[in-house]
Amino acid sequence: MSGCRISIVPVVPLLFEIMSEKKTQEGLTTRILHADRRQGAEHGAVHKPIHVSSQYAYSDARELAAVFQGKSGFSYARQGTPTTAALESKLVLMEEGKGAIAFATGMAALATTFMTLLKAGDHLLSSQYVFGNTNSLFGTLRQLGIEVTLVDPTNAREVEQAVQPNTRMIFTETIANPGTQVADLKAIGEIARRHGLVYMIDSTLTSPFMLKGKDVGASIVMHSLSKLIAGQAQALGGAIVDTGLFDWSGYPNILDIYRKGDPSGWALTQIKKKGLRDIGATLSADAAQRISLGAETLALRQAKACDNALALAKMLQDHPGIASVSYPGLQSHPQHVRAKELFGGLYFGTLLSFAPVPEVDCFELLNHLSIVVLATHLGDTRTLCLPAAHTIYYEMGPQMRATMGIPDNLIRVSVGIEDTEDLLNDFRQGLQACGV
Repeated sequence: MSGCRISIVPVVPLLFEIMSEKKTQEGLTTRILHADRRQGAEHGAVHKPIHVSSQYAYSDARELAAVFQGKSGFSYARQGTPTTAALESKLVLMEEGKGAIAFATGMAALATTFMTLLKAGDHLLSSQYVFGNTNSLFGTLRQLGIEVTLVDPTNAREVEQAVQPNTRMIFTETIANPGTQVADLKAIGEIARRHGLVYMIDSTLTSPFMLKGKDVGASIVMHSLSKLIAGQAQALGGAIVDTGLFDWSGYPNILDIYRKGDPSGWALTQIKKKGLRDIGATLSADAAQRISLGAETLALRQAKACDNALALAKMLQDHPGIASVSYPGLQSHPQHVRAKELFGGLYFGTLLSFAPVPEVDCFELLNHLSIVVLATHLGDTRTLCLPAAHTIYYEMGPQMRATMGIPDNLIRVSVGIEDTEDLLNDFRQGLQACGV
């Protein structure tokens, strides 16, 4: 034996092995609740502790060198800690995937993945209904020589027609923000499979509670952990999960130095060793634990918020002061049938948007709400509202907003877990105060 290791071996392989048989029998909440304990948290704790050390020492220099050369282990906290590794293990369990990498934010996860797996001359095919910051990131990719084409992801034929010889990746959000368009996820997954393309989905608005990426053929699933998974607006974080469906051995953008061992781990290794290290968008151990604790109640919170969202959407749809409501749970939604198929027919998400009639000023309506919080965020336990065109999509400009279906008076609602009647009554009184 060469010496005693001081650092703790990352938990993903161990936890995944322990849980491999249990995961098919146990539900999502049970698996998350007992993950830390089953992996052997220090001193019998039921939660992985916060490891704040920025460095990890070894008694044998050869083992230190081995970690730098690809062996599992910790060296410097920029590339992960035992606390972030425990969170990554939970994400693997939730998605039933191959592996995961945590980042400081969801945008960090997207940017690092795009910049690590794409290079100048490549073509990225993306949904035209993307989060404002993601659209801004596409501008940066174009400056780096990566071609980006925006298409309607609800129309699989349009997606396939846009595939080019240099296309490397297809990207879409599962449910668009704020228009709630539901992408034809399974059909796009089949297109990606036929053409040998990486298929990355942003599942922030669905989470593993409503959808697992592998069930629609996704190669990589991205989550903004700050939102539904964390749940209480107390931590920023993001992550990607490799579903294990893509054959990385034939992907040309994997550097030779990372083409070692099992090809199924090549992309994650490159993203972590090259992307996370170079960009430095590291998730803190404190935030990782906050997110892990929040994840324990994901299913409970999201189920209640989805129920509230459907009730609110139905009430608004029937109100004379409302011109239009967008929510996949409504039969009037263009992708309602698809949403039922993809999400199991019970839950349709926690996000909705609506436009009041022209005589109702959207700012006045928002200012008359008392329970609802006027803030920018998603997936919180509290219901949040904002005027979308004037805030998160303001920089996009009117032409791009029109392409995304965002009128000037559109109000985005991230529905929380308040008592249902209290929430509905708040919107009723707000509309009444505006004279409708």
